Amino acid sequence: MPFDLFLGLLVYAFVSSVTPGPNNMMLMASGVNFGFRRTIPHMLGIAIGFFVLLLSVGFGLGALLHAVPALQTVLKVVSLVYMLWLAWKIATSGAMGEARASGQPLTFGQAAAFQWVNPKAWAMALVAMGAYTQVETPVLSVVLVGTAFALVNLPSVSVWAGFGVALRGFLSEPKRLRIFNIVMGLALVASIWPMLR
Repeated sequence: MPFDLFLGLLVYAFVSSVTPGPNNMMLMASGVNFGFRRTIPHMLGIAIGFFVLLLSVGFGLGALLHAVPALQTVLKVVSLVYMLWLAWKIATSGAMGEARASGQPLTFGQAAAFQWVNPKAWAMALVAMGAYTQVETPVLSVVLVGTAFALVNLPSVSVWAGFGVALRGFLSEPKRLRIFNIVMGLALVASIWPMLR
């Protein structure tokens, strides 16, 4: 892959990873409710889960979904139901003290598995593999696309957990936190709107 194409890939990986989406909304809410340290497994799950999704799409899963439209429909329905459930959990989160005592942030496994039902992750993976892989070197270019995202994704998503931590002082008042959690739940629902069209 030419260096300028790889550089363009890194820019795409950064922009698509750092912009708002389901992962980043959940990370910000987790940063507010649980702090940065307890959100690390969630961040690692996103980075590794997305890397596995990317490689799977690059090595043929994307073609299978195009060939069997019924699988796409099933994936959309499962994604919709799961994301609505997550939005409800975020919107109904309790006060910070309650969250620390009784609530749990997403685990590594839950965050990794979430990538398979996250419409933004699928769109990012399909675009990246379609735009940046090369016919002459298919295996190498799939690995390079995965590597570019691995380099950029974790630092990008960490920013959102950091935003959440920065808001903790302001949101220490229960009413503000309740409003924030409702807004984050609604933002997560809004992020799936494009998938419903």
